Amino acid sequence: MLDTPPIQNPQSPATTRAARLSVAPMMDWTDRHCRYFHRLMSRETLLYTEMVTAPAIVRGEHERLLAYSPEEHPVALQIGGSDPKELAEATRISCGYGYDEVNLNVGCPSDRVQSGAFGAVLMKSPDLVAECVAAMIGASNVEVTVKCRIGVDEQNPEEVLPDFLEKVSAAGVRRFTIHARKAWLEGLSPKENRDIPPLDYDLVKRMKAAYPNLHISINGGIATLDHAVELLASGLDGVMIGRAAYHQPADILCDADARIYGGSEGPTAEEAVRQMLPYIEAHLVNGGRLNQITRHMLGAFAGRSGARGWRRILSQEAHKDGAGPETVLKALSSVTDAL
Repeated sequence: MLDTPPIQNPQSPATTRAARLSVAPMMDWTDRHCRYFHRLMSRETLLYTEMVTAPAIVRGEHERLLAYSPEEHPVALQIGGSDPKELAEATRISCGYGYDEVNLNVGCPSDRVQSGAFGAVLMKSPDLVAECVAAMIGASNVEVTVKCRIGVDEQNPEEVLPDFLEKVSAAGVRRFTIHARKAWLEGLSPKENRDIPPLDYDLVKRMKAAYPNLHISINGGIATLDHAVELLASGLDGVMIGRAAYHQPADILCDADARIYGGSEGPTAEEAVRQMLPYIEAHLVNGGRLNQITRHMLGAFAGRSGARGWRRILSQEAHKDGAGPETVLKALSSVTDAL
């Protein structure tokens, strides 16, 4: 492995520290409203956008695609693409919005991503990935990172993953998030690819031992903060949590600052919900609708008494014309009355 990359990839100690725990980029889920809610629960955790394709950034409405609230920091933008020049231009444009990190998607197995020759299919083309990240680094004023799988289809991860890390790190990338499953590009749906291929945590741990100079985070099948703590204690640099952080955010994020970063305790779920009210009011004043935000808050009280009432009221009423903070408070009463 190359000890000193030939291209300077700007690194931030603060973002590297934040990457000890991150919330995975998830299409249709981790939009700016979701991230704002998550940030209220944890000041430290690194948050990721949904994947935005490089062509959309280069030719689309930048403000709609890239704008976010300053309170979301530290926040990383994930980009999908496979054309080095286009990725470089998308990175340059995105850096103007002040993201703390730009991440290249080499892990998504969806049909749409495959047809665009990017995402997990790029595990088959490590030289192209190296070319892509080198171009992105050259256009970026923040660190460029990669999220990948351990392999795809019939590839042997024991061979493929080290070769991938070798070539892409030689192009300047020092921080990788590895989804510890293969992606089967034929025969499994994107949903099935999140569950059916077996997890191989040991392989990811061996990669960290083999490449100690790389910052390696693990992703896939991690559903509790206890599990995240265990994985960090095993020597990995970071843990990325996806669906559990979305469906039960308080369980993952409210204790994260204290347990992962050694900071102070976070708010309760009730406190986080109340802190969302000014944000909700501002969104409504600007022409937004309540359910655009509350759809990301349904799991706030997962596993608690009153959670069903909370979900029911928001699901039935937040989409209605004129629905506002009073609807959230009504739903919240289902939880507080159940105490």
